[in-house]
Amino acid sequence: MAEMYPIFLKLEGRPVLVVGAGKVALRKVEALQEAGAKTTVIAPEVCDQLRRHAEDGKLSLHERPWQPADCAGALLVVAATGNAELNAQIREAAHLAGALVNAVDDPDNCDFYVPAVARRGDLRVAVSTQGAAPLIASRVRRHLEKTLPAELADVIESVSVERERLLASGLTEQARLRRLRAFLDAELERWGLKL
Repeated sequence: MAEMYPIFLKLEGRPVLVVGAGKVALRKVEALQEAGAKTTVIAPEVCDQLRRHAEDGKLSLHERPWQPADCAGALLVVAATGNAELNAQIREAAHLAGALVNAVDDPDNCDFYVPAVARRGDLRVAVSTQGAAPLIASRVRRHLEKTLPAELADVIESVSVERERLLASGLTEQARLRRLRAFLDAELERWGLKL
């Protein structure tokens, strides 16, 4: 298999279809909602929490079987059905509609995998095994969350503010980069961090 291309997507306001409405679909939907995606869920049976999200206006819910036309207009499609045959049909319809597919625990029907993500403020460290062993990625994420210093969030915030100030300064790119590196080094030293 070719090397996968890592990417962080801006999904705010973008249409994402989730087929399936169990606990796995719920986790996917909640992550999509954090990213601001305009989420539609289709499934004949729906868990109570997803129904509450729909009642709260956080997503569009259709309690019925999936149909190929449901993929029209979606940027991404998440197949959380637990059925490889159905996932293959979803993938085919999604491709015809120009969408990429993530089929949960079904690598043969995936165009992309969702990585395990460790967070510290605005820092995101994505971990993937390219679909080979998601459990390992999850353990590495938990390890990173335990070991990444909490102070990194403060360093990121201050470096971000300084970066914006330098971008508006009119300095050359080289001069900005030199000053930003020096600022970062000073911030890391101030917080006692070694990176």
